[in-house]
Amino acid sequence: MTEQTTGSPTRNHDWNSEQFRKNLARRRRGEIVLRGFGLAAIGLAFLMLAILLWTLISGGAQAFRQTHVAIEVPISAELVDPANPADGNYRTVMRDAMQTTFPDADPSELRALAGILSNAAQFVVRDRVVDDPSLIGQTVRINVPTSDPYDQLNKGNVDIDSDEALRRLDDTDIAAFKQLQDEGRITLPINWALLTNADSRFPELAGLKGAIIGSAYALLVCFLISFPLGIGAAIYLEEFAPKNKLSDVIEVNINNLAAVPSVVFGLLALAVFLGWFGMPRSAPFVGGLTLSLMTLPTIIIATRAALKAVPPSIREAALGVGASKQQVVFGHVLPLAMPGILTGTIIGLAQALGETAPLLLIGMNAFVTAAPSSPFDAATALPTQIFIWADSPERGFVARTSAAILVLLGFLVMMNAIAIYLRSRFERRW
Repeated sequence: MTEQTTGSPTRNHDWNSEQFRKNLARRRRGEIVLRGFGLAAIGLAFLMLAILLWTLISGGAQAFRQTHVAIEVPISAELVDPANPADGNYRTVMRDAMQTTFPDADPSELRALAGILSNAAQFVVRDRVVDDPSLIGQTVRINVPTSDPYDQLNKGNVDIDSDEALRRLDDTDIAAFKQLQDEGRITLPINWALLTNADSRFPELAGLKGAIIGSAYALLVCFLISFPLGIGAAIYLEEFAPKNKLSDVIEVNINNLAAVPSVVFGLLALAVFLGWFGMPRSAPFVGGLTLSLMTLPTIIIATRAALKAVPPSIREAALGVGASKQQVVFGHVLPLAMPGILTGTIIGLAQALGETAPLLLIGMNAFVTAAPSSPFDAATALPTQIFIWADSPERGFVARTSAAILVLLGFLVMMNAIAIYLRSRFERRW
């Protein structure tokens, strides 16, 4: 036995003993096992992420391209009035175009062949003639979208070797489409309509324009309400509020509100905003109010954390030179905490962008075929549009659902990248 400087006894250790080597080896094995579990967990997480992304990309890539067919359209002055080309009989114009494309087909066959064209084909021709009325009286070659069954056929999603009774397209339909392919009429350009069209019951016409604008309006309302209120509440609670039981109760409730399921906020909005106040259903303004209720706790917590991160020496120095409490907070503390506040705000808005349940409860899953012109018009949002398309039976909506998820993820990644940039750009290290 030996004694340390404090006089407390300790044991002599034989660092070369067999027992010590066994203990050391066991500890090293434990570290290796723990490190292996950690690496396995990280690898599994990356594998799951890779599977998710691959599933979305492989499933949604087809929606970013749309099959078009080039047809000769005879635009007769008898069917389209040069003085008012927008009110022409374009349905008959398209029937004549199919007769020109398949001159040997009889009327019954033409009715079946007309299914190759999308319902939007006549409107594509109409817009072309309205833009250039000099086309009246001519036969013009125009690319128009095909209907969803033929779009799926062109993309290889139809098993032409299966039983004809199990397919939406029979052998005659497939033969007519093959004829168009052999003539070089079929193309597969980028589907800009996915971003420029609003929703439609026809997959080849459906787009995300209404949902994107609806989400933008809802986030704008959410930001205008939750950002000033959240920062103001956080500044008061952190810098001015007395530390008593009341402030403790408020702080506990704010932390609890941040963990409340989003569907509860949707029920609250349904009862208060729609039930009591009679606000318009399916409006992005109501959606923004609902999302602001969800985002407020997150912004308050993030703002208080950013204010706490400012060193006390900043406050003490400002108070030491005669600054008032208000001057200290708004002139010194708040500017230094702003990067953290902006980061928390953007992350809160990104979370709100992906919320679905509260928007479903206030009716933002309605079938709306036009983009909203104001926050008070009926609209959908990106998450609810994904929900609508995922519930649609048509094959074309399967790919569009994955494509819409990719668009939503793109916005979320962009918002988080902005948050990271703001933090790295304006962050001060003490």
